[in-house]
Amino acid sequence: MSSSLTVVVGVTGGIAAYKAVSVVRALVLRGHDVHVVATENALRFVGRPTLEAISRNLVHSDLYEGVAEVRHVAIGQSADLIIVAPATANTIAKLAGGFADDLLGNTILASTAPLVIAPAMHTEMWQNPATVANIATLRSRGVTVVGPASGQLTGTDSGAGRMSEPDDIVEAALARVARSRDFDGVRVVVSAGGTREPLDPVRFLGNRSSGRQGIALAEAARDRGADVTLVAANLDVQPPQGMRVVPASTASELREIMHAESRDAGVVIMAAAVADYRPDTVSEGKIKKEDRGDTLQLTLVRNPDILRGLVEARANNQIIVGFAAETERNPDAFLDLGRAKVRRKGSDLLVLNRVGWTEGFATSGNEVVVLDTRGDIVGEASGSKRDVADRILDAIIRRQR
Repeated sequence: MSSSLTVVVGVTGGIAAYKAVSVVRALVLRGHDVHVVATENALRFVGRPTLEAISRNLVHSDLYEGVAEVRHVAIGQSADLIIVAPATANTIAKLAGGFADDLLGNTILASTAPLVIAPAMHTEMWQNPATVANIATLRSRGVTVVGPASGQLTGTDSGAGRMSEPDDIVEAALARVARSRDFDGVRVVVSAGGTREPLDPVRFLGNRSSGRQGIALAEAARDRGADVTLVAANLDVQPPQGMRVVPASTASELREIMHAESRDAGVVIMAAAVADYRPDTVSEGKIKKEDRGDTLQLTLVRNPDILRGLVEARANNQIIVGFAAETERNPDAFLDLGRAKVRRKGSDLLVLNRVGWTEGFATSGNEVVVLDTRGDIVGEASGSKRDVADRILDAIIRRQR
């Protein structure tokens, strides 16, 4: 990353707009050239003179100003980085829809720079299905979403939706630029989702993995320049664009595909949740309770260890990353389980995360510890699954060096 960036800070009309002043100030103090593009509603919360004094540049808000210099396009074209803080529910919806009815929308559409948004809204708005879908759309396009945090909101309300602190937003945004192409030319294979082992044509043994963490890893690797293949095992969400997607269902299918796809890969990430066992026989017809009575006995046989097999067949200099989902609550015992697993598997890195009825699986956030082959902690991350994905990729980059 160059010592000085041209940064556009988009400020939209929410009460958290006052925090944008601190975002701008932090960027200026780091030596960056900061240009504020504010919506008209934003200027009802924070005055133009304040933003101009802090940014040391004129504030732009009118789509029709500077027409001769095509300013509605030029600002975005010149940006090395765009940050929208706060990003209101309305702004997020407009970004997801590609609207360009104001200067900020035009600036973002006209730019190829990394886009970082910091949502801020009431909890009900953040959790509304429309906002959830819009955030998923933006993430699938490579937008970095910082926060929101939980805490005091406007009035007496408290909960998820509070804009992240300015320093956290700036750190995440600058880190996005710094690592924007650090996987350039690297072929990365990521497995995601959960395997399903059929009992009959109707039923299967499966798990609660949605595939969101694996998808976030694939998206992050794509955005950092990698040539990504996503091996998708029964995802709950649509796979992202900009990568090759290969479907898999059972553990045996996943094993076969992962071995084939990994032969020429530089990085292999086994994020899929794989069934340890499968039924020894699969019924050709639906199993009926009328035929089996009050109890049904199943005989299960062990599935092959995909991660260990990939390690044993690894190509030269290939980095292999495994995942371990554990329910252990005791922190020391939790780490011991991860260390024992990385010794058994032999992977370069192991991502250890705690799961349970309400955490890990089928949630928007995650908390992980990254262990190396010796069992040493080489990374920790918590937050959105996309943020966690970038921290995991950071650990891979450090391992490569």
